[in-house]
Amino acid sequence: MRHPLWGIDLGGTKIEGVILPSISNPKPLLRTRIDTEASQGYHHIVNQIVKLVDQMKHESGLSPDRIGFGTPGVLDPVLQTMKNCNSTALNGMPLKANLEEKLKIPVVLANDANCFALAETHWGAVKEKTPNAIMVFGIIMGTGVGGGIVANGKIWEGCHGIAGEWGHNFLDESGGPCYCGKSGCVETIISGPALERFYERISGKKIRLKEIVSRHHQGTDELATRTIDRLCHFFGKAVSVVTNLLDPDVFVIGGGVGNIDALYSEGLLSLKQFIFNNRVDVPIIKPNLGDSAGVFGAAALVD
Repeated sequence: MRHPLWGIDLGGTKIEGVILPSISNPKPLLRTRIDTEASQGYHHIVNQIVKLVDQMKHESGLSPDRIGFGTPGVLDPVLQTMKNCNSTALNGMPLKANLEEKLKIPVVLANDANCFALAETHWGAVKEKTPNAIMVFGIIMGTGVGGGIVANGKIWEGCHGIAGEWGHNFLDESGGPCYCGKSGCVETIISGPALERFYERISGKKIRLKEIVSRHHQGTDELATRTIDRLCHFFGKAVSVVTNLLDPDVFVIGGGVGNIDALYSEGLLSLKQFIFNNRVDVPIIKPNLGDSAGVFGAAALVD
């Protein structure tokens, strides 16, 4: 008999755990969370994870044979240490080895964008709208821009563990410096903070993205409309690179910026301008699972 699937989503402010009966039955047996308390450092974060697992064992009466973890960065496949984590205490640390030592079971790690794509493939919008999709590209567009690739129902991580990281492809110099040390990355142009910075630069006013979108819809602010037009233009240009390289069967977009409806109309028209094809057939869809995607995807890692 297969064991239930255990998944943990390691976030900057919370650590969430779930136990699912199986890949064919995603109705949680248990779902709970505790604070990450990341300000207290790496070893405290690891101890918080152990605390959560012990709590899940106690509440469920079950014990895992292995656990999947969604992380805010990736495990370097050569060095076996974490990298590219926005929870910076994790960077350079042997998280997988430390968790296996503490928990006494194997663990599987994948970044949060991969977990998002995996969950939407097995249980979410991809399963509902494009059930025959072989290659899925999951996009996260929010505070940052990331992505994950699922092929034949499994994550494709790549040689360096960075497959799907389209947010740090070069897009346009106007984006300026990126925290990664490069300039003009996709993330510097179409992330939420980047759009807010652009609006402030052209208007002299600092407002939140939600208000920019509202003013665009109302037709009351031509600079708000210019900001959304810029988003759609560069979204299509950036996604065309992914499409030309991978030609996925579907894109699914998560994150706050992904809620902007113009992406699915004007953004699609922009993609048509830049793609190496005379039409666009690939669906670009919204997700179904909301904030469940990360922890459900982590559980799917151990199927």
